[in-house]
Amino acid sequence: MARTFTVSRSIVVQASPSEVYAQVSRPAQMGRWSPENLGATVPEPDEPAAVGLVFDGHNKRGAFRWTTRCTVTAADPGSRFAFRVHAIGLKRPRLSAPIATWEYRFEEEAGAAGAVTRVTETWTDDRRSWPDFVAGIFDRIATRGKTFAVFQVGNIDRTLRNLKKELEGGGVRSH
Repeated sequence: MARTFTVSRSIVVQASPSEVYAQVSRPAQMGRWSPENLGATVPEPDEPAAVGLVFDGHNKRGAFRWTTRCTVTAADPGSRFAFRVHAIGLKRPRLSAPIATWEYRFEEEAGAAGAVTRVTETWTDDRRSWPDFVAGIFDRIATRGKTFAVFQVGNIDRTLRNLKKELEGGGVRSH
């Protein structure tokens, strides 16, 4: 079976595209919604990230923790936010290689009463040079039996649900 390189999921949120963008474009805040990300080290954690910003993301899966180095590739207020993950390591990202790209799109829902936004989160596997066999073995070890594409669908769904809950007044989820 061919490897799936991209997965996307969407959710509708009772907030304007600019309000949702203002939250998601702050990498230091991502840990509020993500089941794996604990936030990021950025120069200005309370400001939206600009294209070219390099930041370190802090992550966990079970007891395992790691750090990634990322670069913001799109920062279009109210429309699109994206970053590329290009290095990984335990405490510091030492291994440089294409890893993944994360993208968030914000689209106003036509005909909706009040401010309503469709938020789409997309994960793209940038490990294109890895043979499918090697990626498959690595993925199943790292995710306890799944491919990263299947695993990331679950992560994206949880992230979007947590984002919706917080933005619609349901409070912040803890890790």
